[in-house]
Amino acid sequence: MSRFADVALGRPIEAFALTKAFTEDAFPQKINLGVGAYRTDEGKPWVLPVVREVEKLLASGETYNKEYLPVLGLESFTNAATSMLLGHDSPALLNKKAFGVQCLSGTGALRVGAEFLAKQLGSTIFYCSAPSWDLRDAPENSVIILHACWKQIADVIEKKHLFPFLDCAYQGFASGDLEKDSWAVRYFVSRGFELFCAQSFAKNFGLYNERVGNLTVILNDLSYQQSVKSQFTLLIRGIYSTPPLHGASIVSHVLNNPKLFEQWKGHIRTMSSRIITMRKALRTALEKINTPGDWSHITAQIGMFSYTGLNEQQSERMVKKHHIYMLRSGRINMSGMKPGDVEYIAQAIKETLTSVP
Repeated sequence: MSRFADVALGRPIEAFALTKAFTEDAFPQKINLGVGAYRTDEGKPWVLPVVREVEKLLASGETYNKEYLPVLGLESFTNAATSMLLGHDSPALLNKKAFGVQCLSGTGALRVGAEFLAKQLGSTIFYCSAPSWDLRDAPENSVIILHACWKQIADVIEKKHLFPFLDCAYQGFASGDLEKDSWAVRYFVSRGFELFCAQSFAKNFGLYNERVGNLTVILNDLSYQQSVKSQFTLLIRGIYSTPPLHGASIVSHVLNNPKLFEQWKGHIRTMSSRIITMRKALRTALEKINTPGDWSHITAQIGMFSYTGLNEQQSERMVKKHHIYMLRSGRINMSGMKPGDVEYIAQAIKETLTSVP
């Protein structure tokens, strides 16, 4: 009898299970809209040219090594990431009320931040959107994890004494504009909120498997900063000890070098422009064949993903009948479609909505 006999089989992680099923599918016109990574017009992954350039620079550098980083990460990276998020002229930066903690991408930043809030502040109630909820029902002192795209809810958070924990996973990637995509974070800071913000550099740098993230911390009283940093240090030491260097070095080099920084901004404009083009193309194709429903939300939304409005049964039909792989929630990756796929996808959506109302 094994001591592991009572371990239940965990459910598959949907996005990864979809990719596996897609890979094993022999259908010639299969399309993967479930993948959480950018794809080119040819449907291929894209390593940003500026990333390749910096990797060559790092590899040839005599001072580059594999030594441990400090527990809170590469300071040149966390400083640059925090500055990019808040703006170089942010009062929070100028008054030293903000600092960054390097984490394992955005997911790691959310986990580390949540662990800190639970252990140090006793915050154990967290509200995450799925994809939305009513803040007025949240108990006082709850932690609210936000995607950085709201304004009026700041009033509710202030009134209810909630703690905002923003998730900024796509800065620059969503609209092609770094300033625009960080507006909500800067607005909350300008309102005087103490907050956490998780940052990821997976999408906007294409560093998916490097796990590069930053947790920006805003404190209104500078005298508590060393205590907070010390507890983050102890927390991280017990989880993964120190973060990895390579991806953080790439981001640090780009953000701290004006020439490389401008080159990178051109790359994110390229990616966001392709996504916007695919949104327009899909909406046009759906409306052209009189697909049931209003499809204006396809172009109203921003970023890599779009919620189509298809329900779970309809999404499953898209996979099983049309070999178009998408999440059960109806979410699709707009960069997952090639220009030549658009008509087929539109026809499949129309057939699905007609067959499974």
